[in-house]
Amino acid sequence: MRLALPEGAGYIIDTLMQAGYEAYAVGGCIRDSLLGQTPMDWDITTSAKPTEVKHLFPRTVDTGIAHGTVTVLLGREGYEVTTYRIDGTYEDARHPKEVAFTPNLLEDLKRRDFTMNAMAYNPKEGLVDAFDGMGDLNRNTIRCVGEPRQRFGEDALRMMRAVRFSAQLGFSIDSATRDAICELAPSLERISAERVQTELVKLLTSSHPKELRTLYETGITRVILPEFDAMMQTEQNNPHHMYSVGEHTIAALGHIANDKTLRLALLLHDVAKPLCQTVDEAGVHHFYGHPRQGSELARRILRRLKFDNDTIARVCRLVEWHDDNPPITETNIRRAVVRLGLEAYPSIFAIKRADILAQSPYQRLEKLAYVDAYEECYDKIRSKRQCLTLKDLAVNGSDLIAEGLRPGPKIGQALQSLFELVLEEPQNNSREYLLQKIREDIQKNSMI
Repeated sequence: MRLALPEGAGYIIDTLMQAGYEAYAVGGCIRDSLLGQTPMDWDITTSAKPTEVKHLFPRTVDTGIAHGTVTVLLGREGYEVTTYRIDGTYEDARHPKEVAFTPNLLEDLKRRDFTMNAMAYNPKEGLVDAFDGMGDLNRNTIRCVGEPRQRFGEDALRMMRAVRFSAQLGFSIDSATRDAICELAPSLERISAERVQTELVKLLTSSHPKELRTLYETGITRVILPEFDAMMQTEQNNPHHMYSVGEHTIAALGHIANDKTLRLALLLHDVAKPLCQTVDEAGVHHFYGHPRQGSELARRILRRLKFDNDTIARVCRLVEWHDDNPPITETNIRRAVVRLGLEAYPSIFAIKRADILAQSPYQRLEKLAYVDAYEECYDKIRSKRQCLTLKDLAVNGSDLIAEGLRPGPKIGQALQSLFELVLEEPQNNSREYLLQKIREDIQKNSMI
């Protein structure tokens, strides 16, 4: 079997081997190559010590030299080169306290997480596959190298990685590996929020976001997102629904593009329903006020998971307004855009459609027709370049000052008043008309 190595990786491997060392491309790049995918990075493992690697290549960076990793720079590309190693004890469920270098490739491979990531390759020796990683790729299976409890005990984040790989590749998780996840999921409490966030986003933006259900079934969400457990356990006895809140959410994720903001918004759009559930005399469930409460709860969750402020703002805006349904007239839609903020468009339409498609068939066609009409009206407003923000007004504060208004709060009040006029009658957004209105107001007030 021959794999195509990029020029830089091939040069590094050849240089190390000519100097008398072993060297292989290893890990995810081999997995991706075997799957017919283009690797994002090419990592190299070698019997050479870090100081020996640095001696062979003129441009290097000590990116993780305590753990045997040196980055070799070739032009604008960087390749991580790591010495064969044996990990010491793990004291934080994430990193080894110390590592020991070894001349044995097999010792290095056996410390890795999954069989599909424990394969190595160079053009001379071909594929080194001591743990049947190729077989697991052919079986579409994610399986730990060696004893799963030991692998997850070393690094608890590997449990989320197993589910994330399942979502990205469409693979199933080996039964022994899955059993170990169920047993050891509570140890994820020791993993940083930033690491959890990264894996969660990769899962959500994968081709199979439905694997969110696996996070729930294995007990992972009980640790990282207990609000989702409440969603899974909240039924919706309502003509508009046929799933629990959680199952509805999983279904909705499959109806939207794999964009981070959109999928986070869908994940959390009904997060407050367990808190807002009421039951009427007929036994029908209602969830009054859940969008606004959901936005507040989503903000707390996203902050807990260390998301950036821009993502938090965008997601919470969509959560708060996902159930807002203005009457379809241009005036109402203009006011809706002001209410939601221009930043919510056109994403709000994708959210609404995904939400509807994950509901029961009851009035589904009518609901989708409404969203189509909403979007059509919005597009018409945009094509006419109608005023939707204060920045779109044909006049600004300097123009009002030139007309005689004193700088201060009254300038903002006057601009807001003009903006309201234009929202009702967009054709009046002309400099001449608006300045004339200001002159009339000034004259009226001076006569009082």
